[in-house]
Amino acid sequence: MTFRLAVPDVCVTGLGMVTPAGDGWYATWDRVCEGTPTAKLGPPMPVPHLACTVADFDPVRLGRARSRRPDRCTQLALLAAREALSDAGLDPVRWDGARVAVVVGSGSGGAGTLESEHRALLEKGAQDVSPYAVPTSLSNSVSAQLTIEFGATGPSHTVNTACASGATAIGTALDLLALGRCDIALVGGADATITPFNIAGFDRVGALSHRFDDPAGALRPFDAQRDGFVMGEGAGMLVLERAGDARARGARARARIRGFGASSDAYHVVKPGPDGAGLAVALREALARAGAAAEDVSHVNAHGTGTPLGDRVEAAVLAALFPHRPPVTSTKAVTGHLMGAAGAVEAALTVLAVEQGLVPPTANVDDLDPAVALDIPTKCREMPLQLALSVSTGFGGQNAVLAISPA
Repeated sequence: MTFRLAVPDVCVTGLGMVTPAGDGWYATWDRVCEGTPTAKLGPPMPVPHLACTVADFDPVRLGRARSRRPDRCTQLALLAAREALSDAGLDPVRWDGARVAVVVGSGSGGAGTLESEHRALLEKGAQDVSPYAVPTSLSNSVSAQLTIEFGATGPSHTVNTACASGATAIGTALDLLALGRCDIALVGGADATITPFNIAGFDRVGALSHRFDDPAGALRPFDAQRDGFVMGEGAGMLVLERAGDARARGARARARIRGFGASSDAYHVVKPGPDGAGLAVALREALARAGAAAEDVSHVNAHGTGTPLGDRVEAAVLAALFPHRPPVTSTKAVTGHLMGAAGAVEAALTVLAVEQGLVPPTANVDDLDPAVALDIPTKCREMPLQLALSVSTGFGGQNAVLAISPA
């Protein structure tokens, strides 16, 4: 017998994003709908690389202390969280912090701080290591800083399921709401992993695109000429509330989170299971918790990283489970791969898709892989969306799927 914790009637009341596509949810959504990639030649590092960076990012907006001490990952999350709370019409000064949960997914946490402080240790000695080095680089530093910033004294969790972290964080928040552990969940993902170690490591494993002569066209989800992804950075935060609580305070519901499914391939530390069985389990679980059938799905925001094997396995699973061929999008062609933040940002983009009845395009699909039997729009498509899925996977065989419907 399979036990499923019932998903309460949860709605999204606030969105916040800071991504290479734009500062704020509106700017990000606008560029994603334009289908204009953000990839460029990356900053100087030992390994030549491409990157999608947050342009003109000024942490001074956070205040003096926040602009100097936290890792860039945390700074991005703070900005996205401020926007999400404002969008939800919530004032942390007035809420009961004990009923507010914070759940953040991050693949690497304070990776930039860890690397820079390690260099200081090796080059200058222990006396040059910052006293903030450890608390700033810990994986839980992002969620901890958010609780401090907003006086949220309820449950605080940090989730790491690699590149599925942001989506898994949202699933975790759904369970906290279902169990009555909180009334408001500030949830999302953040990562800033464009660092020498991460670039070198992902390059060595063969995950990165080497299309240096065409940076904007490098990340090519489901295209026959794809050769890997482009590393990005960013943060996406959502405010989740039970629908009754949101109505009671007169809040606008942007969309409903209907279901969540998670699974593990139990196959390989990098490669997805070749038969896609693990991903199929997560997809079916999300639909089951949403009380929906496969034919109810009208749109899928796919993981779609542009890696040869990953795209092929994901496409095969989606084609098999959804023979009615709902339109499938990968927004990573515009934003880059935001790593642990990807699932949260893409969930937020899926919220906007169902809210506005607009399927965003997948950029850089010039020659669809013949093995990809999917409907991949290359231009925005207006259509009513009754149920959309946001799909995330990660190293280690992690799978997470969110089912989202209009409010």
